[in-house]
Amino acid sequence: MPIQPVETRRLYRQIADQLRLLIQSGEFAIGSRLPAERDLAVQLGVSRPSVREALIALEVQGLIEVRGGSGIVVVGREPVQLLDNAHGPLEIIRARQLIEGELAAVAAHTDDATLVPDLRDTLREMESDIAARTPPIRGDRHFHLRIAQASDNSPLLAIVTQLFDERNGPLFARLGSHFEREATWQQAVAEHRAVVDAIERRDPQAALQAMSSHLEHSHERFSAGWLTGEPTDTP
Repeated sequence: MPIQPVETRRLYRQIADQLRLLIQSGEFAIGSRLPAERDLAVQLGVSRPSVREALIALEVQGLIEVRGGSGIVVVGREPVQLLDNAHGPLEIIRARQLIEGELAAVAAHTDDATLVPDLRDTLREMESDIAARTPPIRGDRHFHLRIAQASDNSPLLAIVTQLFDERNGPLFARLGSHFEREATWQQAVAEHRAVVDAIERRDPQAALQAMSSHLEHSHERFSAGWLTGEPTDTP
């Protein structure tokens, strides 16, 4: 028996490839609607977050559109953009939750007198951008990287930087276009403030919990139902 290649594709890519083949075979004609996200998850035997990431990949490739009130509509048969084997946005958030919760706890132990003032500055930066109706990505990035810097561990800082900067990729950008709004960013600022308050109190457990809760809420915001009349409960 010949050696078989090891399967390295992400689960969401396997789902997207299966749906793409169904579209290309005519199973789902242009102009038709795909089953609802929940139904696809049941039929495929996978989680809704994995289906969400697959649909985002198909949307980036120009095969489907998510239309408010109309559902998930097929708009093309051939991909207009090729994607690499990137990590899914929702699994990135889960990885960050594990790593950054611990880093927040470490930050609560630090003697760096500039840490809390720097973090307060990131909150003001985010609030300023929100008031200007600009996505406050810069302040958000400064916040998470500044906490990672407090660990004084360059490999951990590099990991947090790489994971955060996945936001610049097409999958995360498209996901954000559906779900990031002024109200969600204001919620994120409030969650950031809870992390800073815990660090200022030098309470490692509270800092870990606040950061973990923030990224859990972030995952929930990106996992809410599409604006298509589908129920908005989280998976």
